[in-house]
This record gives sequence, structure tokens and C-alpha cells, in this order.
Amino acid sequence: MLCLALIAALLGCSKSNNSNSDVIYNISPPDIDLPAIKERGVLRAIVDNSATSYFIYKGRPMGYEYEMLRWLADYLEVELKIIIKNDIAEALKLLNEGEGDIVAFNLTITNERKRFVDFTEPLYYARQVLVQKRPDNWRTMKIHEIEQELIRDPIELAGKTVHVRKASAYITRLKNLSEEIGSEINIVEDTVNAEIDELIRQVAEGEIDYTVADEDVALLSATFFPDIDVKTPISFSQRIAWAIRQNSDSLENTINGWLEQKQKTTDYYVVYNKYFKNLKRSANRSYSEFSSVAGDKLSPYDEEIKVASDQLGWDWLLLASLIYQESKFDPNAQSWAGAVGLMQLVENTAEEYGISNRNDPNESLNAGTAYINWLQNTFSESIQDSVTRLKFVLAAYNVGIGHIQDARRLCKKYDADPNKWEGNVEKYLLLKSKEKYYTDPVVRYGYCRGSEPVNYVESILQRYKQYKQLVKSDEIRGFEEDNSVI
Repeated sequence: MLCLALIAALLGCSKSNNSNSDVIYNISPPDIDLPAIKERGVLRAIVDNSATSYFIYKGRPMGYEYEMLRWLADYLEVELKIIIKNDIAEALKLLNEGEGDIVAFNLTITNERKRFVDFTEPLYYARQVLVQKRPDNWRTMKIHEIEQELIRDPIELAGKTVHVRKASAYITRLKNLSEEIGSEINIVEDTVNAEIDELIRQVAEGEIDYTVADEDVALLSATFFPDIDVKTPISFSQRIAWAIRQNSDSLENTINGWLEQKQKTTDYYVVYNKYFKNLKRSANRSYSEFSSVAGDKLSPYDEEIKVASDQLGWDWLLLASLIYQESKFDPNAQSWAGAVGLMQLVENTAEEYGISNRNDPNESLNAGTAYINWLQNTFSESIQDSVTRLKFVLAAYNVGIGHIQDARRLCKKYDADPNKWEGNVEKYLLLKSKEKYYTDPVVRYGYCRGSEPVNYVESILQRYKQYKQLVKSDEIRGFEEDNSVI
């Protein structure tokens, strides 16, 4: 077992007042390689909340590295678990402690980092560039006048203060640059704001003078913040890759082989261009008020969803996850089966709860939550555990309570537990797609494509976890207290 002394900064951080490079973690990485990951059935990926790695936009998880990781998990035939850590040193520490299997966020391969972790083959290449603010009146100035106000030669950084992301490769580059120009650059390692996007915003608003970013991220940010300049490189092209434990050889070799093939496909170029080439659209997503990078909303209906969730005793993010699953927050959404609106109400349900306009967000929320309350009350006597009951409610909302009760009757007939979800009601709901079971005398509602409600429950709860990681919520209620599944 390899014993590592992992320095918290991991990069030889600057000797600024904010540095904590004297903190040392003694870590013996656990023996977790690809066979153990496949046996577990889950790939645990550590990512940061950023415009290129992973973020939530209008309720939907997005990001270049997130989409790559989903492909990788499918290739490995495992589920993907996302762990959010914006602190690079903490992310690499968790990797070597075995809490994650891969660190995937815009990591530059450096010799210092290679002392503690291994890297995959590069995903792409990027230069480090200086992020600086243009003159306040730059729109009325001539180009040569603007250029005179900006740093174009890195030697001009002598004596300047540059704020950089904690534990980033930018620290090492600026220290080397300071040696090259023979003059001190005041490097401030930011320990408050772990995201590069926040530092770029501070430059744009004049709160700090300079920061450093990878060119792809900087160009994306410049599309949204027109007052910043990102044209001054301070490094040659550098390799951007994922980090893995040094004793995960099988995982490393498998990922490298997969990357070599994936990067030749059209799908790969579509995703790469989506985040790094189509800058205007990418910036509009990343810096939207509905993005977890720059905003604090999931949808235009957050406040209404919060009010509705109070009637259910739910965390509003859970109800939001259900609504995203149903309509992607589109009040005009309509399914092939005739369900309409935010909560996809069928005509009979709308009539039952007195709804005249299913496209009206408030009417849809009122009727949908009333129906959910009825489902909760229906299951409350027989199912005491709130997390289990929630799964029954979600499944019934999707496929109808009749099919759920059929599955429970099948459980009783075949000596399973009708009050448990996993391996019991879930199992017989799936079996209701087979003639032997949907024609059984105890079944009253016939055939059911059981994979739909089963996947529905899983998708909503997984998305709920993602929302809780990235979306600010004043109050988390109910289910997490009862069971750590959610």
C-alpha cells in the first residue's frame, strides 16, 4: 500500500497569508481499482460547480465533464455518482482517501500533482491567460488606446497582485514567471471563493485587478462579461486531464482506451463544441439566473413551487425535481397520453380537482399537490417509513395507484413484502410487463411497462440529490432525516 504525504495545496502554493500549504495529510490510498468499482456498481466522480465541469441549468444537470462522465459510466456499465467539491486540494485528498474514484474538473497535469495522483490521457489542451478589466470607457476608445492600458507582456506583472484559485496550477506558473522576469508577483491564493468563475466576476466588477484562468474558461466568461480581456497568455498549452489514484492501473488503462476511441466520434465533437466553441449559447446557459454557476433559481416558478411544497411537507427541491421530470418546467408541455402543464395532469384528474386550465402554473400546482397529498394519505397507514412511502407516492403519480396496488397484491401472493419498495413492490411492478403476471387473477389493472415508474422514482430522487448539492434551499425537510438513501 502506497503511503502518501499529500500537501493540502498540492501545488507548492504561494506564501501568501491565505496559504495553508503547511498542512499535511498522511494518506494510504485504499486498494480500489476497476474490478471493485464494477462490483460496487457505482463510479464516484468528484467535480466542481463550474461552467465547463458540472452545473444545473433550468433544472437539468449539464457540463462538458459531466456529459463525458455519463458516457464513461455507461461504457463501464455502472451508475454515476457525482460528488461536488470546488476545492482542488480537498478533491484530490478525497480521491486518495477512496471517497471518489476520479477527479474531473479542468485539472492541469503538473509534476507536483503527479507526485500524489496519476492522470488520464488529456481531454484537451489549454493555455493559461491573464484575466484583466478593460478601461471603464473602452467602448469610446481607439484600439491602440485600449492596448496601452492593458498588460500584453507578462513582464508587466512585476509588482502586481494576482488573485488565483486555491491549490491551482496557476500558482506554480506565476511563481515560475516571477523567477523568469526577476521580479516579485504578489500571488494571493483565494481561500474564500473556490470557483474560478467567481474570481473572473470580481475582475469584471473591479473588485480585484487580475486573475488567471484556462483559456477555454476565460473565453467563455468573456462572452458574458464583455468588460474583461483574456488575450494575454502566461503559459504555453498545457494538458487538461482527469486525476485518479496511483494504484488504480486498471481504471486508468480502461479510461485511456475509452478516451482514445470516444474522442474520434461525432458525439464527442458535438459535446466539445457545445461547451467550448458555441461560446454565446454556452455563456447564456452558464451565467443565467437559472444556472447554479451564477444564478440562484431553478425555474421561473420557484416561489410557487415553494408554496406548493409547504402543503406536502416536502423540501421544495424534491417537488421541483418531480416537476422537471414531468414537464421540464414548461407550463405548455403536453405528453403523448394527453397530460398537460407543469405537473402533467390528465383531464380526469384536472376535473376531479376543479381545474379548468391545465396550462396555468398555479392551477396545475394546486391540483398536482392535492393529488400527491391524497396519495400520501392513502399509503400512510400501511407504510410508516417516510422514504419508502415517498417512493410509492412517486411511482403512483407516474403510473397510477392501481398498478402499484396490483404489484402489492402480487407481493402478497408470492410471499414478498407489499410495504417495501426495493426488491419487493419494485420487482413485481417490473414483472407486470410479463403475461404471467399481468394476467394473474389478483391483478386488476392489466399490463404495465413497469420500468417507467421504477426509472421515474430513481430519476427524481437522483436529481433531488443533485439539486441539494448545488441549489440554495432555506429549509430541508422530511426524508433525509429518516433515511440516508435520499
